[in-house]
Amino acid sequence: MASAAEQVVTVHLPDNTVREFTSPVRPLDVAEQIGPRLAKSALAATVDGQTVGLDTRLPAGTKVELKILTKKDPESLAVMRHSCAHIMARAVMRLFPDVKLAFGPTIENGFYYDLDLKHSLSEEDFQRIEEEMRKIIQLDEPFERLETPRDEAAKLCRDLDQELKVEHIEQGLTEHETVSFYRQGEFIDLCRGPHIPSPKAIGAFKLLSVAGAYWKGDASNRQLQRLYGTAWFNAADQEAYLERVEEAKRRDHRVLGKQLELFTISPQVGSGLILWLPKGATVRGVLENFLREELARRGYEAVCTPHVGRVELYETSGHFPYYSDSQFKPITISEEERYILKPMNCPHHIMIYKSKPRSYRDLPVRLAEFGTVYRYEQSGELSGMTRVRGFTQDDAHIFCTEEQVSEEFRGCIQMTQAILASLGMDEYRVRLGFRDPNSDKYVGSPESWAKAEAALEKVCREMDLPHLDVEPGEAAFYGPKADFVVSDCLGREWQLGTVQLDYNLPSEERFALEYTGADNQPHRPVMIHRAPLGSLERFVGVLIEHFAGAFPLWLAPEQIRILTVSQQFNEYAEGVQQRFREAGFRVAGDYRAEKIGAKIRDARLQLIPYMFVVGGREMEQDTVAVRDRIEGDLGALPVEEALEKLRDEVDRKQVRQVASMDLGMGTRRSGHEY
Repeated sequence: MASAAEQVVTVHLPDNTVREFTSPVRPLDVAEQIGPRLAKSALAATVDGQTVGLDTRLPAGTKVELKILTKKDPESLAVMRHSCAHIMARAVMRLFPDVKLAFGPTIENGFYYDLDLKHSLSEEDFQRIEEEMRKIIQLDEPFERLETPRDEAAKLCRDLDQELKVEHIEQGLTEHETVSFYRQGEFIDLCRGPHIPSPKAIGAFKLLSVAGAYWKGDASNRQLQRLYGTAWFNAADQEAYLERVEEAKRRDHRVLGKQLELFTISPQVGSGLILWLPKGATVRGVLENFLREELARRGYEAVCTPHVGRVELYETSGHFPYYSDSQFKPITISEEERYILKPMNCPHHIMIYKSKPRSYRDLPVRLAEFGTVYRYEQSGELSGMTRVRGFTQDDAHIFCTEEQVSEEFRGCIQMTQAILASLGMDEYRVRLGFRDPNSDKYVGSPESWAKAEAALEKVCREMDLPHLDVEPGEAAFYGPKADFVVSDCLGREWQLGTVQLDYNLPSEERFALEYTGADNQPHRPVMIHRAPLGSLERFVGVLIEHFAGAFPLWLAPEQIRILTVSQQFNEYAEGVQQRFREAGFRVAGDYRAEKIGAKIRDARLQLIPYMFVVGGREMEQDTVAVRDRIEGDLGALPVEEALEKLRDEVDRKQVRQVASMDLGMGTRRSGHEY
C-alpha cells in the first residue's frame, strides 16, 4: 500500500507558489482552491508544458508545473476550437446520419473535420449546419472523457458504424493499450482531447469552406470532404479575422499575378513550374540586380553551375537517397552513369571550392549564384509561386576558418536585414533551428552539432535580434540555421531568408574539404549556407500579396505611364518618355484615341505608381501633370523636377503603401515610408 507521501501531488504555479494535494487531484480542483473566479473562467490547463483538460488526473507522488488556462491564454483558443470541431461534426451527423467521421484537428485560426458523406456539401448547407451547432451550444452539455481498452474501443466504433475510426484503432493505434473517447449528449467520438468544460465558451464561429481530402492524406485511399471552420471567444475578434481573410483573397498572388500579367503556369509545361511573363521577369530582374550589387559590395564571387548532377555527388552530400521522396527520379544514362535534377546548389559550390588548393590567405571564399533547383512536391501541395517544383535560390556558400565564423555569420544576418528593410518588411522574428537529439535524420557527430549551435546562438544573441527563439527539430540535416520568419501586412508569417552553419559537409566523412593553414598543415574549413530571399518564386509571390500588386516605385515593372489628352500631343509625350527612359526609368505611353478618363482608369487598374498627363499647357511649359498612385494629383511639375523627384524615391528605395486595397486616386492619401 502506498504511503501518504507517495500519494502527494506537489503543484508549482506560475506565480512561484507551491501547493500540495492528496491525490487524486485535477487542475479544476487546483483552480477551485485558488479561488472561485479562476475556477469559473478556467478552460484548460498545462501540465509541464502540455495542454490538458481540467478533468485530467495529476499523477500521484509527482511534482508538476501547472498553469490554469483562461480566455487570455492563446493555448485555450486551440482547445476551444477543437471542441467546436466536435460540435460541427455532431451537427453534420444530426443532419446527415449516414456520415462517417475521420479526423477533426485544429489548424491556424480554425479547425476542420474530414467526413465521408454521400451528400456533396456546399456553401448552401452552411447555414443549416451552423443553426444546428447553435442549438447544440445552447444545450450546454459537457464534454465527458471516457477511457476504454483498445479492443472495446474498436467494438464501440463498429457498433456506431464508424468504420474509419475502427481502421484507425486497429491499424494506427496498435501501441496503445487504452484509447479515449469524448461524449457530448448523444454524440461520441474517438479523441485524445482536451476539450473545454462548457461549449458556451464558444463566443463566435463560422463555417468557411469545403474541399476534397484523402483518408490519412494518401491519394490511394478514399476521398473525403474536408469542412473548414473558425471559432473565437468573441464576435469582434472573429469579424476582424474574417476581414483579414477577405483582404487575403483580394491580395491572392495567383489572382493578381494573372490580372497584372506577372506569371503563368501552363499544364503543357508542367505543374509547379513558373513561366515568368515580361512584367514579372522585370520584378525578378530588379531584385536580382539589387542583390548582385549587395553581393559585390560584400565580397562575393559569382559562379554558375549546371541544372543536373551525378547521383554520387548527392550520395556524398547526404541528400540522396535520404530525401529521394522530394527529388525527381534519377536519369539513367548507363549502369555507371546516373543523374538527378539539382535539388541543392551546395554540392556544386563545394566542388568549385575543391577545384584548386586553398590557403588560409584565400579564406573566406564567398561563392554566390542564382541557382535553379528542383523538388518533387506532391500535386496537392503546389500553390502558385509559393509552393513549386522548380525555383531559383539567391544562394551563396561561404568557406571560412573557424575563427572567421562569427564575423561571417553576422555579415549574413546583417545582409538579410538590409534587404528586408529595403522592401519595407521590418516585422519578422528569427527562429534558430537546432537538432532534435532524439531524431536520426541528422548527419555528423554530436560534438560538431554542439559546436555549431553554440556558435550560431552566440552571434544571434550578441546582435539582439527581434523575437529570437530556439526550436529543436528545425535544423537542416547537416547543421543548425537561423530562419527569418517575416510577417506581411496582414500579419501572416512566411519563412523567407535563411542562414545555416555547417561543420558536416566539409568533414572527412563527406567532402573532406581542406585549406593550408599558417602552420603549413591541412585544416578543415567551416561552411555557411545563406539565402536572404530563400527562393525568388516564393519571395515574389509573398511580395505580390504584401503589396497587393502595388509595388514600390523602385521595384514596379512599369514605373511611369504617360497619358495624352489627345493625339496631337503624342510627339511631345514621346519625347518625355524618351528622356525618362534614358534616365533609367521603366516608362510606357498610352497614346490611344481614348478619353483621358479611360486612360487613367486603365493605369489605376494596372497599379502604375505614377501617371504623367500631357496636354497643351504641359507641352508649352515643358511640364507634366503628375498623378501619384498614393498621393493623388500632385499638379504640374517641370520635367526635370519630376525626374529628380522620382530618381530620389528610387535611390532611397522608398516603400509607400496605402492602408487597404483601395488603391484609387480619387481621394488624396498620405503614404508612409518604412
